[in-house]
Amino acid sequence: MTGMPTSSRLTAFMPPHVLERVASHGNARLKQCARNTLQADAQFRLRNASRPSARPADSPRPGQVARYIYTANRQQTLPGSLVREEGAPDSGDVAVDEAYQWLGATYRFYWEVFERHSIDDEGMALIGTVHYGEDYDNAFWNGAQMVFGDGDGELFNRFTAALEVVAHELTHGVIEREAGLIYADQSGALNESLADVFGVMVKQHHFEQTVDEADWLIGEGLLTERVNGRALRSMAHPGTAYDDPVLGKDPQPGHMDDFVQTASDNGGVHINSGIPNRAFYLAATRLGGFAWEAAGPVWLDALIDARLARDADFATFARLTIDRATARFGGGSEAERAVTQAWADVGVLP
Repeated sequence: MTGMPTSSRLTAFMPPHVLERVASHGNARLKQCARNTLQADAQFRLRNASRPSARPADSPRPGQVARYIYTANRQQTLPGSLVREEGAPDSGDVAVDEAYQWLGATYRFYWEVFERHSIDDEGMALIGTVHYGEDYDNAFWNGAQMVFGDGDGELFNRFTAALEVVAHELTHGVIEREAGLIYADQSGALNESLADVFGVMVKQHHFEQTVDEADWLIGEGLLTERVNGRALRSMAHPGTAYDDPVLGKDPQPGHMDDFVQTASDNGGVHINSGIPNRAFYLAATRLGGFAWEAAGPVWLDALIDARLARDADFATFARLTIDRATARFGGGSEAERAVTQAWADVGVLP
């Protein structure tokens, strides 16, 4: 969809500014782990990713998931060795079994809420690789599968520990198939935000949480007890997820007045995503109940709308969500008012 080689479509969970901070403020081991992760990500974008010689079978039956979990055995090869496939019992490897469970929870969310049959809506097999690299501090979608590192164990736990991280990476595949949003500047930040939006809804759906019961955190449980922080991002209050001597302070803005102009991280895709993230939080909490019943369908309608351009900015997407809220719930509806007010409250629309 994006017109780029699949290998260059690495959409990683960990913001590079966090890894760069660790590389300069961590202890000797943490510095090396962060540098190795940054180097692995940079090299991955420059080389052709390994692919299964024969891709595993997709699911032929709507509503039935097809999962395949591999281990890279701490190497940087993909997909690695197959450990568990659909219907097989627990493997005893916690990362393998978490990836299997959370990919299943994500599939169930998309199917039960939106009747979407996997990433491509055609039953695409869900491939996950765990134990990628040596103390690799990241997770990513590469255009064909999801990949998860074990973390360094001092700052970051294994990346399969958080359901919303797994769902975030799978959703990058949905975004790629539906909109092909360019991974740079506002369209890239929107790409990251949409992955967070659906990632957090998957978590809320799995744990049956209302908007008031949910924590609205992305990467909750990913940080170890040594870190002064709750998660990597807060959708409710961007900029408050962590404040730590090694990681630094969460730099996400929650309003366009604080939009960060930067050349790093593809124009700040992991930083400025806080603005549309908060807009979704505001819309969902105003509507109450379960996020996937009102605000969620509006955001999905906008994502799959043929009018959403690959280089869409925040304002373009905001107007689409208002239009889709009107189409779904009616002009002057509570949903339309909530969505309109949310984008105004974060400064995207007047």
